[in-house]
Amino acid sequence: MTADLYTLLEVDRNASPDDLKKSYRRLARQLHPDANPGDAHAEARFKEVSQAYEILSDPERRSNYDRFGHDGDAFGGGGGFGGGSVQDLFDMFFSNMGGPSPRRSGPLPGPDMETSIDITLNDASTGVRRDVVITLPVSCPDCQGLGAAAGTSVETCGECQGIGEVRRVKQSILGQMITSSACSRCSGVGTIVVTPCETCRGEGRTTVKQTLTLDVPAGVENGSTMRLSNRGPAGLRGGPNGTLFVHIRVAHDPRFERQGDDLHTQIVIRYPQAVLGTEIEIPTLEGPEVIDVPAGSKHGTVLRLKGRGVTHLRGRGVGDLYVHVSIDVPSDVSDAERDLLRQLADLHGVKTNDDSAGAKLFRRGKSK
Repeated sequence: MTADLYTLLEVDRNASPDDLKKSYRRLARQLHPDANPGDAHAEARFKEVSQAYEILSDPERRSNYDRFGHDGDAFGGGGGFGGGSVQDLFDMFFSNMGGPSPRRSGPLPGPDMETSIDITLNDASTGVRRDVVITLPVSCPDCQGLGAAAGTSVETCGECQGIGEVRRVKQSILGQMITSSACSRCSGVGTIVVTPCETCRGEGRTTVKQTLTLDVPAGVENGSTMRLSNRGPAGLRGGPNGTLFVHIRVAHDPRFERQGDDLHTQIVIRYPQAVLGTEIEIPTLEGPEVIDVPAGSKHGTVLRLKGRGVTHLRGRGVGDLYVHVSIDVPSDVSDAERDLLRQLADLHGVKTNDDSAGAKLFRRGKSK
């Protein structure tokens, strides 16, 4: 599903949770297969609307969607919309569609974490290996993440029978609804620690400062985000690690203006150089380079150096470098320069303000 989730639910992006719920209930009543027997299109729309509501009704997943859009990995797999199937959604909201959805087993995963790194434009073009120091929870080395002291073990939670969730059946306008929440007794882990580990106090994790080595790929842009699965904080009592999101800030390089994978730079030449042509040194990502400016170049001429821009992400070619030519027109010239310019104007048969009587009188006054 690639359609915008807010469009599917027929709400704007600032819709409140209550607005989302009202719109979803209205659409669900209209599109539910029981109300549209044999209508494949209505069933497909119902599935899409249900998936959209599943994401947008969860504050964390909605935030991720607002930031990353339809980046499937940003939502933890499942085609971009979490690990549950569409059938799970049917099962959750409509008892006549089958039994309850499969229950989660095992401890909850750790939360996601964000950090950022700064790189140069050259780093962004070539790729770079960068160390980042972060402080985060990791599995306790003394109890191997179980949270129990040496020589002891954990017990299955009697409240949730080791599932970590407590499920309740409610009646709603849509029929029978099954809701679930983390077990309050075991904090959603499914087990109880009788004798806690002294190092981690039963959590199964300790907070440490560690250095991660990141390989930033060539071609990244300012604001790009790397998603590192299983590199985030450890979960409670043996829960899998969360995801680490690394935001990349590419420092501005005053020599260039980047547009996608192309770079733009500007050079300034004098009028004689523009007319007669010249060689001039320009900056490139590889270092200074001398290029030819052809004779007759006008102000605003753009010279293209193919393959001298930024490497495309994932190595699919290289952008170009565009050199924009500006002609410097001096505001003050010497008498010798003025005479030469006057002669040039005469050769071209053009009139200038320098030919006026007032200008000549002004020049004579300056020479006294």
